[in-house]
Amino acid sequence: MDRRQQKTRDAIFDAFGMLLTEKSFSKITVQEIIDAANVGRTTFYAHFPTKDDLLREMCAEIFDHVFSDAPRAENTHDFSANGRDTTTAVTHVLYHLRDSRKNILGILSSESGDLLLTFFRQYLNKSLAMRMLDGVRPADSVPMDFLVNHISGSFISMVQWWVENGLRETPEEMARYFMSVTDPILSVGNM
Repeated sequence: MDRRQQKTRDAIFDAFGMLLTEKSFSKITVQEIIDAANVGRTTFYAHFPTKDDLLREMCAEIFDHVFSDAPRAENTHDFSANGRDTTTAVTHVLYHLRDSRKNILGILSSESGDLLLTFFRQYLNKSLAMRMLDGVRPADSVPMDFLVNHISGSFISMVQWWVENGLRETPEEMARYFMSVTDPILSVGNM
């Protein structure tokens, strides 16, 4: 993707994020997004076939960045020099969720919250859970896909709890909570 395309994409993300602070996902129209982003309808659809695809791509941006081989420093956090261990990855995802709290809260509180959680689970299954399970052999009676689903579900439940409680805990505290409840499951598989 060239710079111009990335700039357009960023403008659409920013416009969508701003609109999510003002109204629910279902009430936002593509016209409002393109007006706020100052792009044409054809340009929007060249990047995102639907508004749901835009939401999916917002999830993908977070996960692609967090699990990249060379994450960049950001305004509120810098994991670019940290190791690529699971606790760091969990903490990094939580920073992005906290930093996007207006967007996330807007989506989770709308009827499209389930859609966001579905996309979120897909990325968790693909990246976080698989990273956590690298080298883990589950007990003979537990299928690997069940274990992946269990870890992703636990992460989503943790995020929902965190949001419902006003994001009072730091991302580091939440990562510690998550790792303390998943480590025993992973340890059993390695015995």
